[in-house]
Amino acid sequence: MPERESASPRHDPGARLGDLFENLPAPTRQIPQQESTPPVPGSRRAAREAAAAQSSGTDAPTPTTHSTPPTHSTAPIAAATGPIAAAAAAMDRVSARTETTADPTPDSSPATSVAESASSAPGLEDLFHGHHDDHHDHGVPKKRRRRGCLIALIVVLALLGGLAAGGAWAWNTYGDRISELMGWGDPEDWEPGLATGEVFVTIEQGDTGGPVSAALYEAGVTRTEDVFYDYLIDENVAFTFYPGVYKLQEKMTAEAAAAALKDPASKMENTVSVGEGATIKSSLPTIAETLGLPLADFEAAVADPAAYGVTAQTLEGWLFPALYTFDPGLTATQVIQQMVDRTRDSLAEAGVPAGDEQRILTIASIIQREGLTADFPKVSRVIQNRLDIDMKLQMDSTAQYGYGSLHEGVVSSSAEALADPNPWNTYVHTGLPATPIASPSDAAIDAAMHPADGPWLYFVTINLATGETQFSETYEEHLQGVEKWDAWCRANPDGGCAAE
Repeated sequence: MPERESASPRHDPGARLGDLFENLPAPTRQIPQQESTPPVPGSRRAAREAAAAQSSGTDAPTPTTHSTPPTHSTAPIAAATGPIAAAAAAMDRVSARTETTADPTPDSSPATSVAESASSAPGLEDLFHGHHDDHHDHGVPKKRRRRGCLIALIVVLALLGGLAAGGAWAWNTYGDRISELMGWGDPEDWEPGLATGEVFVTIEQGDTGGPVSAALYEAGVTRTEDVFYDYLIDENVAFTFYPGVYKLQEKMTAEAAAAALKDPASKMENTVSVGEGATIKSSLPTIAETLGLPLADFEAAVADPAAYGVTAQTLEGWLFPALYTFDPGLTATQVIQQMVDRTRDSLAEAGVPAGDEQRILTIASIIQREGLTADFPKVSRVIQNRLDIDMKLQMDSTAQYGYGSLHEGVVSSSAEALADPNPWNTYVHTGLPATPIASPSDAAIDAAMHPADGPWLYFVTINLATGETQFSETYEEHLQGVEKWDAWCRANPDGGCAAE
């Protein structure tokens, strides 16, 4: 392929690069000369020279010096608009400051020229941060603008805070219903296959689906309190509950629990349970049914407390709450004797002095019926503080026991129970009731012997679902707690506050 005529010339090996540099002219020092060309009227140069002349006290502007005429013109930049024009203007201002600093005029000092040029026009920062002219502020002071921004921020935060508060109120009030409607939260029933261990559940004489469902939940069998009862209703399961003690497992489904209660192998033969806070009236029918003995035999066995060394008008409080397994062939009296002996063991363990058993059991029985286990020592202190100043105990449990309504499943006493003058009603009589009103546990007996330190004279449970209780020193504080209790009862009409 022939070479193109436009190709680069061939390199001559004989040529010397040194000839190129030898022929260059000798360097000369450039001495700035005073520029004789007058500035264009209205240009930045004319303004700078006028300002310099005014500061030096002369009438005529002092020309700046250049070795060559400027390579840029200010007129096109002044007329231009947009980002390019702004950049060119900034560069022009930088060049002006450089010229003034490098070649000060005889009538102005370098410091003065630099300061004036710096104050008259921004430097390179304008190129990167923008040029803020006064007309952009629309005449509004910065302090006022900041105040307006602050007010706007406060308004926005107030609106957001109001929304958050409203959402929190709605969730606290209707969270359970919302979760149920939307299908959120944990399931009510356990998943199959999680059952483990063993627990014992006591079914009392006359128990129906509701009490059995609650007993299963308290024993840890079911996941929620109502799931077993709901299962019976939803599946239309016909169920007859027989009193006795049943061996089940923890974390059973409602269906599996129902099958276990129907299985005869789950029922513990010769095993009975006396519940914490139970009474002779509530316990004897189940004991007799489970052991296969006549109820009349047990009623006769408890009729004479002296037969067990108890100096009291009844054995109430002396049948210790526990799970018992008896040998076949025991009589009703032998069964009751084992329960009384177990109570004596608990009294001795708590350090109750001889002769003081009945008083401690009476206090402990009230504690058992009135508070949660964690609050037992505080309830004991309230009882002791009132006894010390001869103040009526005014415990609903004592009024209900004397009136025969202790096992109705509600907290508030009826007006009839509060007014009945029976020997157990501490709303009518000062001091302790005539006898214990229930079977107290080890924890209640220990609290009766060792009350907490505190000045409290009042207490009220303000949430039956959690058992939260408020203890107060003054009646005014107590009334505030009663208002909380009333509010909870109004919000939970089926919570067990009062009989329907």
